[in-house]
This record gives sequence, C-alpha cells and structure tokens, in this order.
Amino acid sequence: MSHYIIRGGNRLEGALKIHGAKNAALPILAAAAICGDSVIRNCPNLTDISVAMEILRHLGCGALRQGDAIVTTQGEAGDCRIPDQLMGAMRSSIVFLGGMVARHGCAELALPGGCELGARPIDLHLAALERMGARITETGGRLLCSAPEGLHGARIDLSFPSVGATENTLIAAVTAQGETVLTGAAREPEILDLIDFLRACGARIAIGLDGVIRVEGVKRLQGTEHRVIPDRIAAGTYLCAAAMTGGDLLAKEVVPGHLASSLSVLAQAGCRVVTGPDWVRLTAPRRLAGFGTVKTMPYPGFPTDMQSVMMAAATVADGPTVFVENIFESRYRHVPELRKLGAKIITEGRAAVVTGVEELTGANLLCTDLRGGAAVVLGALAARGESTVTGLDHIDRGYDDLEGNLSRLGADMKRVRNG
Repeated sequence: MSHYIIRGGNRLEGALKIHGAKNAALPILAAAAICGDSVIRNCPNLTDISVAMEILRHLGCGALRQGDAIVTTQGEAGDCRIPDQLMGAMRSSIVFLGGMVARHGCAELALPGGCELGARPIDLHLAALERMGARITETGGRLLCSAPEGLHGARIDLSFPSVGATENTLIAAVTAQGETVLTGAAREPEILDLIDFLRACGARIAIGLDGVIRVEGVKRLQGTEHRVIPDRIAAGTYLCAAAMTGGDLLAKEVVPGHLASSLSVLAQAGCRVVTGPDWVRLTAPRRLAGFGTVKTMPYPGFPTDMQSVMMAAATVADGPTVFVENIFESRYRHVPELRKLGAKIITEGRAAVVTGVEELTGANLLCTDLRGGAAVVLGALAARGESTVTGLDHIDRGYDDLEGNLSRLGADMKRVRNG
C-alpha cells in the first residue's frame, strides 16, 4: 500500500505523451483469446491490464509484456473458469465472457468487481449471448454459460448503447456460424479500435451509415500486430489539471476528435484550446469561468469517465456549474472528498451543483474509485498547503505513472510506500 503527499498551488506546464487507452486495450486482450498470436502495442502498465493478462493465461493463452507491447500466444489447454479473485479485481472482466464461450464452449465466473459505481447490469451481455445460442444460468452469484453446439448468428437489438455489451457481442459473433446483426451498438472510439483489431485478424465486420453492425462469422481468426489508440480520459484528466492550476499543457499522441466534448467544456470555461493532427494544447486563464451545465451521455456526448475530474476543475471556477450524471447513479462518491478541500458542492439524485471558490485548502483524502480518485488528486494539486491521498490502488487501475507525469509538469507530489 502507498499514498501521495501533495503540496498544491503549483502551475502545471509542459508537454506530455498520453499513454494507450485502458478501455481499448482490455477488450482487445479479451478478443485475443480467440485470435492467433498477436502483438498489441501501446498497452499502458496498469493493474487492470495485469489482471487481463492473468485471465488470458487461465484461458490457455500466453500473455507476455515487452515494453509497451503485450505479446499473446495461443495454447491448446485452458480453463473455462475465471478465478473469483480475478473477477473481483476488475469490473470490466465480464468482457471476457463472449470470448470464453466462443473459445471453450463454456464459461463459469463470478459476477465482476471493480469500482462500485452503482448498478452496471450485465443483462444486455447475457441476452445477446442467449440469442446466439448460449445457455446461461445464475446461481450463488456465479454465471454458468454453455454453448455445446457452438454460437450462431442472430439479430441483437441493444436497448441502450452499452459499451461492454457491444464488445462482448462483437467478440462472440466473429467466429459464430452465420451473420449477426447488431443495432443500438455503442460508438465509442474504443469500440472502433476493437473492430480494427478484429478485422486485422480476419473478422468480417461492416458498419452501416445508420450505425448497424453486421458480422459474418468465420471459422478461425489469425493473429496481427495492432497499436492501441491513445487514452482520451487520461488526456482529459491532465488537461483538467492544467486548466485548474492556470497552466499550459501540450498533450501529445492524442486523437483530438476523441476529446471534442471535453475540449468544448474547457473552452467554454475560458481556456484557449488549439489542436493539431495528433496533439492538443491548452492554455488556461488565471481563473476558470463556470462551466454551465454538463450532462454525461454516450459517445459522442460528454463521457461519464470525465465527470469527476471536470467537477474537480469546476470547484475553483468563477461561477456555478451544474452536472447531470445520466450513465451511473452512484458516481458522486468523490464529492465528500472534494468538500474536505473546501469545495462547495450540493448533490441531489443525478444532479450536482458546484459553486466555485477562490481557494481550496489541503486535507487528508481518500480515492473512492478510479476517476473519483483522479478528481481528488486534481483537487489537492490546486489546493493551498499539503494533502495526503490514500487508496491509490484505484489510481493504478487506470493511470500509468500518474505521479511521475504530474511531477514532470511541475506538481509537488511524491508517492510514499507504506511499511
């Protein structure tokens, strides 16, 4: 275990290369279970990625890190069960379900763990697999899935554009017999990155102008070499850190279009935002203006993963900001921690009203979840005095060397190992 000691008040400035997207790398690793030997580059060094590699090994695959790349290899053996401790360590571990059923014809796993953000039902995942021929029962908090005759194509109509359900359906469909037609699919950049990987492995996937995805199953997928897209949420986090400290940041190796909704909010708050082919530069005013109303929505709307870090920035803005969380009902767990710093935030249901203050003051803080933890760190960076931040296991799930990157931008922070 470890904690941060942060002495806030420093202006953050400089250039920073953004690491690969966790939310793209994880489903690609899940898909690697049914593909040939592959090299997946630009994979961040995160605990969630390590868990995914361990799950792959339980499924009978090799998974070896070589620098920023993960090399996956196929084996003949493998288990159709994921140990409970691995399922409990990562909420998105459910994304391995489709590949497990496609690879082994069976799957047995506990319901997933990870950040407690309220209900994140997997009924859409299960219904899609059942439509494709899987038999699924739930008993004692465990899922038992089987497809003794293999999976077949089907029409899948998602009632909500669930990212995880879209990923599971795609992974299951690419080697299913016949055609799968998927409507209501999520359109996040991470979905398109998964599709690019699967296509490079030989999958037959077509996306219509109306967003309908058609998958023609193939008997076998080959391996490939693929580079994971940049992490838009990590990029947005660092841009918010610069914005709320009056800083100047050049974020390199990003896709500016993936950040459009976040950049729009920061520009509205008074930041000067300039973009190039693969970079974004943000220059902040002395003090941000209020952000108006920020509503989380499926892509291309404002991402729920950016809500907490944007809220941290709003705590020191000159004016009010209203947040409406439309994706998860329990994503304000970071609010009590920001209040410890002196932030003025009122929550009611899915809404939160932030009245910016001129100055935050250091405090003892706890990371409540991955993105909420990042918000707490940002609050401490902008606060006068010293803060201690615990619960860094959440940070390690989604940010590769957060303290090193922020320190290189001018933050006064260090990680202290306990014991």
